[in-house]
Formats: sequence, C-alpha cells, structure tokens
Amino acid sequence: MKPILPALFITATLATFSTGAQADMALAQSKNCMACHQVAVKVVGPSYKDVAKKYAGDKNAAAMLATKIMKGGSGVWGPVPMPANPQVSEAEAKKLAAWVLSQK
Repeated sequence: MKPILPALFITATLATFSTGAQADMALAQSKNCMACHQVAVKVVGPSYKDVAKKYAGDKNAAAMLATKIMKGGSGVWGPVPMPANPQVSEAEAKKLAAWVLSQK
C-alpha cells in the first residue's frame, strides 16, 4: 500500500497556490484591469506575461508597478497612457503587482 500522506500534502499545496492565483485573477477582474490587459495577449496595454518578462530580475519592479497601478503612467509601452485607478488600495496594488510579475 502506498503512503497517502505525501500525496495529500502535494495536492493541498497545489490547491493553495492555485487558489491564490485564481484570487489574484479575480482581483484583477474586479478592479477592471482585464478591460485593457490579458495574461498572455496584448489588448490596449501589454500582456501580463510581457510585463513580467520586461521586469524579471528588477528588485524594484513590484513597488514601481504597484505605484503605476494606482497612479497610472505613460510612455513605457507606447503612446496609450494607463489611467490612474483610485479604486485600487495600496495593498491591492501590491498584490496585483506581485501577481503580474509571477506570470511566466
């Protein structure tokens, strides 16, 4: 008989990470981020995978993106500006930035 405990641990761990990713996607959807961005495809703004690739290895990226999420910005990805998002709290912006940077 095979040990069940390791299999249950792995399943629970994967479910935890999956739930976190789904929760952050839900946060992005609830804050209307997905109107201009998608995970893998450029829409109005860059895809989240492109953002993660551009800032990979940048230790200041999460803080910079959180600020940009709240205050908006322009010029980095072309002529279309990203509007400010006053409905996003600082904690939510940090969570969203971390999630965007985790996209591979």
